[in-house]
Amino acid sequence: MATHLLFESSSGYAIFEVKHAEDIGSKSKEMQESIKDLGKFGKMVSLLSFSPFKTAAQALENINDVSEGVLNDTLKNLLELNLSKTSKKSKVVLGVWDPILGKSIKDELSVGVDASEKTQDLLRGVRLHAPKLLTGLQTDDLKKAQLGLGHSYSRAKLKFNVNRIDNMIIQAIALLDQLDKDVNLFSMRIREWYGYHYPELVKLVPDNHMYAQVAKFIGHKESLDEEKLPELQILVGDDATLAQNILDAARGSMGSILSEIDMLNINMFADRVVSLSDYRKSLISYLSEKMNQVAPSLTALLGERIGARLISHAGSLTNLSKYPASTVQILGAEKALFRALKTKGNTPKYGLLYHSTFIGRAGPKHKGRISRFLANKCSIASRIDCYSDNPTAKFGEALKAQVEERLEFFESGKAPQKNADAIRKVLDALDLEGDDGSDVEMNDQVPITTLEASPKKDKKKKRKADAMDADGDSDEEQSSKKVKLSKEEKKALKKAEKKDKKEKSKTEESGEKKEKKEKKEKKEKKEKKEKKKSKE
Repeated sequence: MATHLLFESSSGYAIFEVKHAEDIGSKSKEMQESIKDLGKFGKMVSLLSFSPFKTAAQALENINDVSEGVLNDTLKNLLELNLSKTSKKSKVVLGVWDPILGKSIKDELSVGVDASEKTQDLLRGVRLHAPKLLTGLQTDDLKKAQLGLGHSYSRAKLKFNVNRIDNMIIQAIALLDQLDKDVNLFSMRIREWYGYHYPELVKLVPDNHMYAQVAKFIGHKESLDEEKLPELQILVGDDATLAQNILDAARGSMGSILSEIDMLNINMFADRVVSLSDYRKSLISYLSEKMNQVAPSLTALLGERIGARLISHAGSLTNLSKYPASTVQILGAEKALFRALKTKGNTPKYGLLYHSTFIGRAGPKHKGRISRFLANKCSIASRIDCYSDNPTAKFGEALKAQVEERLEFFESGKAPQKNADAIRKVLDALDLEGDDGSDVEMNDQVPITTLEASPKKDKKKKRKADAMDADGDSDEEQSSKKVKLSKEEKKALKKAEKKDKKEKSKTEESGEKKEKKEKKEKKEKKEKKEKKKSKE
């Protein structure tokens, strides 16, 4: 049970001493009502010390440290001043609300910490009656301090938000999807609208953007002649035959004649469709640039569109990096997953990853396996992008090469390289770049280069000295035996072992048959000799 309570408020830190507290009946109705009553709760807890904040900047600094579970110097000095006076016989247990902050206090000051439900009930009572328990404060002082600190704290969080760059990607991919729908809808509308005047143009120009440009340029089909043919050829992509076909079709068109006001509205709408499609192209280039800055490894592995959709669906790159590979695999197929769980059917194999080219290239039998493997690599790439100081696309290229090797393994059976080997090659290449001086910051800041794969502990096996001498295997062979194999490699090894066993059994059977035949021949010879001797 806590002997002291730490209360963090917007005005400062307060330490209360627990005088009377019920341990057994803490959850009873009478105890809960006594906490709500100030007269009864004032007898349970008394104020020991209160240290107010001097400025708003100090309050913001302390509340940021408390939210992150860091022991601030102001709080440390207050605890040392008030908790060190207790005698050695009476053990001091400090009741805190946040267990993470309590752990840092315990490690720094070696003081007992309690964050149980009983302590939290007492802290709720302190928070409820804080304006009257804290001496020297008026009724509105605590509310004003809470309001001011809340505004400054939220403003600082928005300013230093880690995911603020991800928000640009989320908005860009959402706008791009909406533009795709709008451009398709508007292009269909301009085809139907201008088709009353020139219906043959639909089959000649299938591209939406090109159709809007050509319709805007032609206007009235009667005005199209050989003088406009060079400009029309440029719009069509320098295709002289197509431009000539458009001119010939315009002369023999079956469309109706439109008035000037109708043609003016069609031209205005075609101009709007062209501007939307041009903006869509610029938005794609903006999205690719942002993705290469924020998540270069994920972009190199999946591409800009799929990587941005994964980040948008997860909410941020940080949330995506926290997801396990199994969640990344079915991200975007939540409805199908819950429907399958409800109806006890087959769960989906992929969600947004289905649009990747790797799954399209895999065979029908291997689509689930390659999606699982690709989701694993996506989770690795997102974590590298999120937690590295200087993200680079080389990790994504290495992971992409691994997926390519896995596809080759499904087709030909060629064993792919291990993930540790592929990542180690990238780290060595980055080290060489840092040594050359082209990427000096990489050596100083990236912590990944200092990591090494820790070898797994081998199980102790009792072996005799004679057996150890007889098995003269080298260290390299033993290490190669201890390496864990994937499921596909294990299956291939099992198949090879079965073939060897069948061949050995066939050779043994053939050897046994030969021995039996030789024995029979020897017996027959002996019997013949014995018969001859008996006749003589």
